[in-house]
Amino acid sequence: MLRKVFFSLLILIGLPAATAYQFWPAAWTINAPMPNDLLNWGTDAAPDRTLRERLQLPEGFQVNRYAVGLGQPRIMRWTSGGDLLVSIPRKGEIALIGRDTRKTGRGGPIRALLTGLNRPHGIELHGGYLYVAETDAILRVPFDEATGKLTGAIERMITGLPADGNHWSRTLRMGPDGWMYVSVGSSCNVCIEKDNRRAAILRFRPDDKVVEIYAEGLRNTVGFDWDAQGRMWGVDNGRDLLGDDLPPEDLNLIEQGRFYGWPFRYGNNVADPDFGQTPDPRIAGAVPPAYGFPAHMAPLSIKFVHGPVPGLQNAALVTLHGSWNRAEKQGYQIMSVHWGASGDITAAPFMTGFLKDGEVLGRPVDTTEGPDGAIYVSDDYAGAIYRVSYGNAAPVPAEPAAPAPPAAAQPKAEEAPENAGETATASEVLRGEALFETTGCAACHGGERPAAPLKDIGARYGRDDLSRLLATPPANMPSFARLKEDERLAIAAYVLATYE
Repeated sequence: MLRKVFFSLLILIGLPAATAYQFWPAAWTINAPMPNDLLNWGTDAAPDRTLRERLQLPEGFQVNRYAVGLGQPRIMRWTSGGDLLVSIPRKGEIALIGRDTRKTGRGGPIRALLTGLNRPHGIELHGGYLYVAETDAILRVPFDEATGKLTGAIERMITGLPADGNHWSRTLRMGPDGWMYVSVGSSCNVCIEKDNRRAAILRFRPDDKVVEIYAEGLRNTVGFDWDAQGRMWGVDNGRDLLGDDLPPEDLNLIEQGRFYGWPFRYGNNVADPDFGQTPDPRIAGAVPPAYGFPAHMAPLSIKFVHGPVPGLQNAALVTLHGSWNRAEKQGYQIMSVHWGASGDITAAPFMTGFLKDGEVLGRPVDTTEGPDGAIYVSDDYAGAIYRVSYGNAAPVPAEPAAPAPPAAAQPKAEEAPENAGETATASEVLRGEALFETTGCAACHGGERPAAPLKDIGARYGRDDLSRLLATPPANMPSFARLKEDERLAIAAYVLATYE
């Protein structure tokens, strides 16, 4: 009986599937981390040592994890107090990552600031309010940036944004002209929209509920920003199902009242095979892209670098989330975009290695400059925020670091280094993480369900205390006799930075 059921299912399911595969159009290729795209599954953030081995950055830059375990973080905004706000649409949440008061290059405690939202994506701070773009609305709530606390009730000031179909994300940015800008992607891969607010950039005054269309024909411009001259630039995701190498992804100079081609044109005003012959008066004035990235890379953010970051003066960083409609994956990286004196545009790899031999380590979404001058990157595949810094300089804290608890009066096993009582630097914390793993500490104290949790250890021990504990451990701990004092201090610095 079971054998008959098995063969019946094989005929009912297997033969149609095989037939469909045989005649499946080549342009409909799917190759992506599908559990991430469809089921919201990601992967654990790689340890810092793996990041340093896998990720390639320009000479002089280094990377470490700033925060992990966030789910699927997307857009980031810094508060004036040094906290980092992050949207997590799949959880309906805006999270707050506490400021790095200890100058370790690690974020502080993470807490949910707003919950129960409808796929929140864009975040902006203006005039004492936190603005959030949900799929179908713009809300604001009074917010104290100094304390990181909400101080009033939520007001959904703009409602009724189109929310059907595809491309649910709404990015929100305050422009240099005092208008708030919102991107609304198309409802489909390629179609003629019934609602002209789709595939467009909208804008409104912060204290007004009237929304107007700023620019049209932009299929899905998730990321946009302004350069030093006040010009608006956006990265647009091209349509799918035209094969591995079409169409290119666009970098557009976005200007008021202009039309950028979709769904009638793509790339350098090439006629779309589905709607290219459709009459529309806007086609004659369609604006071609200023620059094109290879197809299906999915650019999600463009951010101009304003600080003195070596090699990035007057440049922008573009995150390429990565392809899905392509036989071989591509993207999964960050590019730097540069404007020459004559206006010519070039691009170069900035952060690569998220994709290796078809294996995906992460998918960058957004970048932002921190108050310490470092570049921060959100990754909605690994659930992490990375910190990319230049040189070995420790970050500048948003507020003075809290003094460490007084050390217990115990004899020193050996003379401590000169910096034993100082606040740990980022490089010491990174070194400590590597030692934490190689000495076997992670076997008992690491992972999601550690056998011996280290939570709140900072309330009981200071850095010197932990160093002495490693020098003369109790009977239930292994011996660390081979470790030098500076190595023990490095492990202590990592533990205190990670298990506050």
